[in-house]
Amino acid sequence: MASQTPLPSDGLPELSRKLRVDIIRMIEAAGSGHPGGSLSVIDILAALYTRILRHRPSEPDWPDRDRVVLSKGHACPALYAVLAHCGYFPAEKLSTLRKLESPLQGHPDRLRLPGIEASTGSLGQGLSIALGMALALKLDKKDCRVWCVCGDGEMQEGQVWEALMAAPKFGLGNLTLIVDRNNGQIDGRVSDIMDIEPLSGKLSAFGWDARTIDGHDFGQILAALSSPHPLKPLAVIAKTLKGKGVSFMEGVIDWHGKAPSKEEAERAVQEILHA
Repeated sequence: MASQTPLPSDGLPELSRKLRVDIIRMIEAAGSGHPGGSLSVIDILAALYTRILRHRPSEPDWPDRDRVVLSKGHACPALYAVLAHCGYFPAEKLSTLRKLESPLQGHPDRLRLPGIEASTGSLGQGLSIALGMALALKLDKKDCRVWCVCGDGEMQEGQVWEALMAAPKFGLGNLTLIVDRNNGQIDGRVSDIMDIEPLSGKLSAFGWDARTIDGHDFGQILAALSSPHPLKPLAVIAKTLKGKGVSFMEGVIDWHGKAPSKEEAERAVQEILHA
């Protein structure tokens, strides 16, 4: 594992608060969406895009860019908020989430929005897509990295485990899996529906460099994501809280895929801003 000077986390808490407000506002305006998993993953995406990722918002198809695959595509409000902040498209477009003809669909569409690497939403497919990208980049002798963000409920899909077997076989040290471990899926708690533990032990047994972190601690996020193993694919299990930042959403499964009312959204925004 490479050692390096820790990346600065200055400004990230403030940025995440702003992005959480954007998430609440756009889902409330749409009248549908997935606030729980968007709020749990936003700290990770904010740190990744603003401190680690090699990318050019003004040149989305830059050949030497790093790639991010949001496999848990239903959490796209978080990704859209980050992409707008980075300048991939005007922030005014956020209010068009899930509207007809909007490029900001309910799941990411790579053909309609700059900065989207893969059209995702059918859970379980994203890691295979990211693996293919990482393998192609390795064969082309490029030093780009590929990141795949999965939900923990998504880890129940069989296709995920096929990809988990393949990545170490091909020595994909340029591939990082981030698991948003919020223990919630649409049907209930992951531990009740189909328990995936011991997840770290399983990933290690498959040949991954598995690390478990607090997914809301920017120091831990930056340290884990900025120091990949030179030979093994990296798996970061980020322990998060579904609905993080909004008291009446935190840990509540009902907020997996339900939009807040105007009154609930305003209450949520005030909580976030005054946290």
